[in-house]
Amino acid sequence: MNGNTSSKVNETVSWVGKWTFVLAAAGSAVGLGNIWGFPYKAGTEGGGAFVLIYLICILVVGLPIMMAEIMIGRRARKSPVNAMKTAALDSGQTSKWQAVGWGGLISGILILSFYSVIAGICLNYILIAAFPTPDVSSLEQFNIVTSSPSRLMLWHSIFIALNIMIISAGVIGGIERMVRLLMPMLFILMMVMVINAMINGDFVRGLNFLFAPDFSEVDATTFLRAMGQAFFSLSLGMGSIMCYGSYMPQDENIFKTSLTVAGLDTLIAILAGLAIFPIIFAYGLEPGAGPGLVFVSLLSAFVDMPFGNIVGPAFFALLSIAALSSAISLLEPSVAYFEEEKIVSRFSAALTLGLFAWVIGIGSVLSFNDWSDVSIIGDLNFLDSMDYLANQFLMPIGGMMVAIFAGWFLKPDLALDEFSDIHFTIFKIWRFFIKFISPVLVTAVFVYQLVS
Repeated sequence: MNGNTSSKVNETVSWVGKWTFVLAAAGSAVGLGNIWGFPYKAGTEGGGAFVLIYLICILVVGLPIMMAEIMIGRRARKSPVNAMKTAALDSGQTSKWQAVGWGGLISGILILSFYSVIAGICLNYILIAAFPTPDVSSLEQFNIVTSSPSRLMLWHSIFIALNIMIISAGVIGGIERMVRLLMPMLFILMMVMVINAMINGDFVRGLNFLFAPDFSEVDATTFLRAMGQAFFSLSLGMGSIMCYGSYMPQDENIFKTSLTVAGLDTLIAILAGLAIFPIIFAYGLEPGAGPGLVFVSLLSAFVDMPFGNIVGPAFFALLSIAALSSAISLLEPSVAYFEEEKIVSRFSAALTLGLFAWVIGIGSVLSFNDWSDVSIIGDLNFLDSMDYLANQFLMPIGGMMVAIFAGWFLKPDLALDEFSDIHFTIFKIWRFFIKFISPVLVTAVFVYQLVS
């Protein structure tokens, strides 16, 4: 079945409760990169100055594109591929715009393939932090974990299996039920970690690191990094938000809901910084140590900390929950398309596509060990190549094309129809940003990512 004749599976499926879309979209947006990436970039790019620039970028880049994705998804009540096709045909455009939806599905599966491997390590670390091995340093522990393909495969498999189980249970029984459980758990664990940082960490120095504005560190690169972080942290350009938007009830205000999601996403990122950096400083660790800091430096701090065998597992449980809530949104757009086109049942689609991501993920597992010297794109290993393809190419192009389509090709009255509950002035501001500002800025991020 194709085009407008394809079944609208989402006509009868919509989130129950006003906050479910917010929790689902925030869950999609809050991932491992958000919890580590944002605080780290904030600290090294001028502290409070970066946070301020980031918030401006959320408003001028992220929010207009998020609103466009939700609007296109909710209007069509279809998966991203068919939502783009429907919006294009209804605006008198070619159905080739559905390629934007396809790009989103592909990037989602690619990201899930390597994301699952990293998330599997987080799951493993819940046990490692609870039962630390005496006389094994945290760096040795990390090397033990990553040098074993069978160990990484086991946890990669468990994480993918969790995704398949949740997605196959359906939008209401699976995704909605899980985000309503996972997101409150995420907040509770985050607050526990912040309180722990107040007690066991150098909280004042952590606050200064994150919030003291240092404009001497700010240059054009800072703006581009802030824009990139704003774009990627909201899960834009890969169909997740468009897909979740298709389940959004008609009576919800897209503008207010998008603002709430962006606010929650930023709040969690800031809380993550307040949870992590006071511990880093109190234990004399290096804040610029990159992603390895989470598995190496923080683990050594938890081992030395009072009640570290409780705080440590709580922290890695927090990371695992953030990863799982994001990963669900990576798989759902593809599963929704397969189900909608009646290719296979939801369970079969979740199983097939989940296994496909699992198979691709084997390359990322081996990137840590047997294939560590194998280059795929340039001098990048398999995992980094998948990351490069999805994050540097497919997602920015997807976001850029959504902005161009919504600003220049979608009939304004179709957009206004979905935005009927927002003030006309806000609609005109959105139209201006989606036409002239967002596409240019996302293009700038795209070019910067390629040349840097």
